[in-house]
Amino acid sequence: MVSLMIQIKQAKNSDVRALCGLVEHKDSGYFERCLEEQKEGRRQVFIAQTDKGVGYGVLNWSPQYALYKRLGIPEIQDLNVISVARRQGVATAMIEYCENLVVEAGCEHIGISVALYKDYGPAQRLYAKLGYLPDGNGVTYDREAVSPGEIRPVDDDLCLMMIKAL
Repeated sequence: MVSLMIQIKQAKNSDVRALCGLVEHKDSGYFERCLEEQKEGRRQVFIAQTDKGVGYGVLNWSPQYALYKRLGIPEIQDLNVISVARRQGVATAMIEYCENLVVEAGCEHIGISVALYKDYGPAQRLYAKLGYLPDGNGVTYDREAVSPGEIRPVDDDLCLMMIKAL
C-alpha cells in the first residue's frame, strides 16, 4: 500500500459540484439535502483529498436504522473513494475521522453498513479489519429487517449492519 497525504475536511455548499463529480448515481439534490441536514446538526458531510484523488462520506447523527436510533449510535454512510485512490488508506482515514468525531461527541459506539454483493467485497473486508462486527440482527433492506423467506433485490439497499465499540 502506498502512503498518501490525506486531508479530510467538512464539506460546504461550494463543494456540491465537486461531490457530484465523484459519483454518477448521486445528483446535486442529494448533496444539498445532506448539507442542509449538516446545518441542522443531523449529518456531517466530509471530503478526503489526496494528490491522487478524492473521496467523501457522511456521518449521520440521526440514522433511520431502528437499533442505531434506539441506542443513539451514529452511522457512517455513503463512504466513497474514487478508483485511482483506492487501496491507499483513504477509506481507512475517513472512517478514523468519523470515529474521532463520535468519540469527541461522547458516544461509545459507531455503526456502518455494507451491501452484500461482490462489488462491496473490499469494503466488507476493510470494515471487519477495522473492528466492525455484525450487529446480530441479520440482513436489512433499506434499513428494515429482512424476514426469513422474504425476497429482496440484491442491490445497494440490501445490507449488513455493523457496530464498533470505541
